[in-house]
Amino acid sequence: MSSQKKTSMVKIAVVGDVHDQWEEEDGIALKHLGIDLVLFVGDFGNESVNVVKAIASLDIPKAAVMGNHDAWYSATDWGRRKCPYDRTKEDWVQQQLDLLGKIHVGYSKLDFPELNLSVVGSRPFSWGGPQWKNNDFYEERYGVTSFKESCDRIVAAANSAAYETIIFIGHNGPVGLGDRPEDPCGKDWEPKGGDFGDPDFTEAIASVRAAGKSIPLVTFGHMHHSLRHTKKMLRKSLVATENTIYLNAASVPRIVQNNSDRLRNFSIVTLKAGVVSQVSLVWVGKDFTVASEEILYEQPNQVVQTA
Repeated sequence: MSSQKKTSMVKIAVVGDVHDQWEEEDGIALKHLGIDLVLFVGDFGNESVNVVKAIASLDIPKAAVMGNHDAWYSATDWGRRKCPYDRTKEDWVQQQLDLLGKIHVGYSKLDFPELNLSVVGSRPFSWGGPQWKNNDFYEERYGVTSFKESCDRIVAAANSAAYETIIFIGHNGPVGLGDRPEDPCGKDWEPKGGDFGDPDFTEAIASVRAAGKSIPLVTFGHMHHSLRHTKKMLRKSLVATENTIYLNAASVPRIVQNNSDRLRNFSIVTLKAGVVSQVSLVWVGKDFTVASEEILYEQPNQVVQTA
């Protein structure tokens, strides 16, 4: 009976870019919120093994994808020059991946039988944008050398999923959600404007949709809600299409001190019968009650069923 209930209604928490802001209270807050599934969109910190270790031990069904900061000292020449550890003796990227194990769904998938859905990850460690970057890193770790090969890896993961309902998570979002600086993957640094989404992610979503899978949610982070070029507005965090909700969950900083209260944010997505019925951004206080809630989306023309 309980699994039947979970299948018909699923409460998902999306944790935006963590950037070292993860505390024991976050796990407690998720329990208080009654979450069925937690999705992490990466940027735990600059190869922050301890943060990943804490998140890996979280006792709630979960999936994660790594962000660009999670390979901060490994993916680029300038990052390697600043590396604080001996890369001939240690590999903090691999340590993070080992800690997460199957929970890391970058180029992979994880099936959730109780929830009747699968979570598929896009390209891990994405920096975003229309140019293929960090080729040596991707070739060495994944044997991938182009957007096409990357797309093929994502599609193969989705094709191996056990369920017809697919939730996609990425660090950066897909291209095609707008080219203004304030759009979900818009470029808000100089020169401003331009779609900085991942083209391989977009192609993969289209291919999986064409194969007949249902994709109610695509969620990601990377592009923080607070914009670099203006404080008069926030980044647009959600795009709703007929069949899919695209959600940027990167509300950073995700933990803030507000006078005597300590507030932490989560993006909450409610699925009903495999369709997104509501999305909100909540801030949970130190007493684990919801201090504020911003409704980002509600399914139009919801039919209220009576017994």
